[in-house]
Amino acid sequence: MSTSADPARRIESISTAGASRRRVLGATGAGLALAAAGLPGVGGPADAADLPLLGTYDVVVIGSGAAGMTAALTAAKQGLSCVVVEKAATFGGSAARSGAGIWIPNNPVILAAGVPDTPAKAAAYLAAVVGPDVSADRQRAFLGHGPAMISFVMANSPLRFRWMEGYSDYYPELSGGLPNGRSIEPDQLDGNILGAELAHLNPSYMAVPAGMVVFSADYKWLTLSAVSVKGLAVAAECLARGTKAALLGQKPLTMGQSLAAGLRAGLLAAEVPVWLNTPLTDLYREDGTVTGAVVARGGSAGLVRARHGVVVGSGGFEHNAAMRDQYQRRPIGTGWTVGAKENTGDGIRAGERAGAALDLMDDAWWGPAIPLPEQPYFCLAERTLPGGLLVNAAGARFVNEAAPYSDVVHTMYERNPTAPDIPAWLIVDQNYRNRYLFKDIAPTLAFPGSWYDSGAAQKAWTLDALAGRIGMPAAALRATVNRFNSLALSGDDTDFRRGDSTYDHYYSDPAIVPNSSLAPLWLAPYYAFKIVPGDLGTKGGMRTDARARVLRADGSVIPGLYAAGNASAAVMGHSYAGAGSTIGPAMTFGYIAALDIAAAAGS
Repeated sequence: MSTSADPARRIESISTAGASRRRVLGATGAGLALAAAGLPGVGGPADAADLPLLGTYDVVVIGSGAAGMTAALTAAKQGLSCVVVEKAATFGGSAARSGAGIWIPNNPVILAAGVPDTPAKAAAYLAAVVGPDVSADRQRAFLGHGPAMISFVMANSPLRFRWMEGYSDYYPELSGGLPNGRSIEPDQLDGNILGAELAHLNPSYMAVPAGMVVFSADYKWLTLSAVSVKGLAVAAECLARGTKAALLGQKPLTMGQSLAAGLRAGLLAAEVPVWLNTPLTDLYREDGTVTGAVVARGGSAGLVRARHGVVVGSGGFEHNAAMRDQYQRRPIGTGWTVGAKENTGDGIRAGERAGAALDLMDDAWWGPAIPLPEQPYFCLAERTLPGGLLVNAAGARFVNEAAPYSDVVHTMYERNPTAPDIPAWLIVDQNYRNRYLFKDIAPTLAFPGSWYDSGAAQKAWTLDALAGRIGMPAAALRATVNRFNSLALSGDDTDFRRGDSTYDHYYSDPAIVPNSSLAPLWLAPYYAFKIVPGDLGTKGGMRTDARARVLRADGSVIPGLYAAGNASAAVMGHSYAGAGSTIGPAMTFGYIAALDIAAAAGS
């Protein structure tokens, strides 16, 4: 139980002359937080219950990301009145910034495409990936409700989805794993359907090139467009889509932009209000039940009451330096994440004050990132393409570079205390640069000078000179590259088994044989890119059950409180099943939460 609950119990035990029970209960967490925040209109802890009432709804949803908007849409379609309160000036959260892969086994989109998935395969695979970190009933809830959630979203919004064919599950060799993948992504959507509301959509993490319409599944081929006929064809198709959309007067959206816009369109049709610029200050409780939220709106504090439940979908705490320092391994900070900047753990802290137990707070949706001066760049293809390798401060390889990105960072942290791997360095040569897109820099083109000025990148005409620039032993780097080259030429990475898994070949070059994930470095100049433990967001948060209800440390349920997305501890535990393991469960547990609230309201 959080310490903020103890004063509440003491307050309730005091017979205070003239103090109403409503005012006393208002002191539980909400008033304390408001007084500390210094919000106008709040004189002290006892005033929380007497704040202006901003509205009363059946369901109050905190956050307008994938979890929150799915929960709100579901609640509305169950006949419940609902409001979404959003801290940011935009809607969509981290989901809008993402590639919007969605990992949902046995969903109707992949089954229609002929993917040979079954409930038994999915259950075996998820259990093998997650292990004992997550209860079997939560795993079953995700797998059982996920397909219905996708069907529901398609029936109640303009969203349609595409199978990301070939994007392997991250551990396809495990029982039930699918080498051709289960992930889906949103289809193209015309932003005009949102009207003026489109201006409030949170921008994407990386803008799609002007005049093109690009899906996440296109990215691997665009990376190869200079050396692959299929890559060139995909680039032409992306351009053709963009040209068609322009001729039709459309505002084409894909990836996270499509997902967030489609869910928002569903809410507009269902007449669910979304209050932007309305941060959560605390949860409001009466007799131990969460019955509303204290928020700041228009510069003043106010209370939004919930008749049947509050769903917290406010994201993680990736931009809260104090929380990261408290819970996660060092070195850590807020400068390496690509999560939405508003994600500072507000919902998690509010839940903790209400008594919620927290789990997985040490973990995140990790991935190797380059700390570029404008923003960190989350590496996907760059570290996996043939002709590149990762080395630590000693100039030694330490990991299969093509492994799932979360595994690479876990390895960095595990090894760092004894063999410094943070930062690591991605080493490539000019042959690599002549062949592949890097971030959004076309092959052969020079990298921005700011990359070098910031220390995120280095370049030299010899490996020895490159080692000097990045502060590692020249002989060690030279020996490591020579060893790597010999393995690449044989096609068999006996050191780290790169290329053994089907997943290793997704971001690779089919023209390279005998192993499309391995190629030697031989052409000067050589490049080094600083690699730090980046993330898509944190994955720890409130402990929940199979019904998305928030739990106390003793396993009891906090009445009226639900959580989904990165405000809750991930159903993936410390692992990552496939592309979209963040958004798929977030949407599913938002859906589950709303269904549970509706069932309780109707009973």
